[in-house]
Amino acid sequence: MTDEPQPRTARYQRLEEDAGERLDRQWIELLQELRLAQTGTQILFAFLLGIAFTPVFQDADAFTHDVYAVTLIASALATGLFLAPVSFARIVFRRGIRDKMIPIAGRMTTTGLVILIVAISGGLLLVLDVVLNRTTAIIIVAVVVAWFLAFWYVLPAWVRRASAGEE
Repeated sequence: MTDEPQPRTARYQRLEEDAGERLDRQWIELLQELRLAQTGTQILFAFLLGIAFTPVFQDADAFTHDVYAVTLIASALATGLFLAPVSFARIVFRRGIRDKMIPIAGRMTTTGLVILIVAISGGLLLVLDVVLNRTTAIIIVAVVVAWFLAFWYVLPAWVRRASAGEE
């Protein structure tokens, strides 16, 4: 092991890529991310749709019904935002505006992820409220929300800020 300073690694770049190729790659990468998010969100939405028709749910208190309503709506909104870039792309297909489409689709995806945290947390609260006391369930869900925020937003923001200082 040596005490010599390690050389800084070069930032990832694709120098051989022109603007059109970069936009195509960014679109493909976004679609790959959306495929993952869409599947899980659609499964959660389908699961939630069935809950309302169970006898146990119909006998639940107002808190459970309110959490369910917020969770179902959040799940529907997240699903819609994850599907929106596909619809957007179809409507603007062959218009030569991918440079405008990708940032908008990226914002849709980011917003969908924020709403997905609400949907996942609500689903978790619905289940934990059945198996634990309500206070414990709410505390656990708050910790889970903090965990999501830490790994989905705080850590990437920190890495982004730290990387900006290296330039």
